[in-house]
Amino acid sequence: MTELLLTLISAALINNLVLHWPLGVDPVLGSERPQVHALGIATTCLMLITGTLGYALYYWLLVPLGLTSLRLFVFLPLSVLLIGPLLKLLSRLLAKLSFDGLWPLLLGNAGGLGLTLLNAQDDKGIFHAIALSLGAGLGFWLVLSLFSDLRQRTLDNDIPLPFRGLPIELIGAGLIAVVFLGFSGLIKT
Repeated sequence: MTELLLTLISAALINNLVLHWPLGVDPVLGSERPQVHALGIATTCLMLITGTLGYALYYWLLVPLGLTSLRLFVFLPLSVLLIGPLLKLLSRLLAKLSFDGLWPLLLGNAGGLGLTLLNAQDDKGIFHAIALSLGAGLGFWLVLSLFSDLRQRTLDNDIPLPFRGLPIELIGAGLIAVVFLGFSGLIKT
């Protein structure tokens, strides 16, 4: 149980998919403030479902059949085909949040595919895959919220013209990554 909790914390803070592995940067830099929590919830749910199903399909179907080289042909359609039904389900369950227009951001997010490949890399069990998927989704949501706050703060401040927009966001990304790097001493293996 302790190992699963450490995996969850490690995936969210230390080995963050956006800051440590540059996966899923496009939705972080391209999202607007009103849809931050909707995108975070949708991405977390998508990563949890695709990470778990990807692990199960890989180790319970592809490995026994000797078809491990086809993992990309299985993982990519898995993540793409789940986006539409997931957004419909979330819009019914959480009617106060707007999930409209999130389909392209979820489709362009390479974090889900990268997560399924990370789960397929080491066979540590289904519960480890679930913890890694949930931690990666929560870490993505955390970085998304931090970037939204950073964007709001930069709008209110006087920033020199060459640094406005994407350059100040990339500088902020680097600083947030350095802060998250400070968590690397938190968990010793």
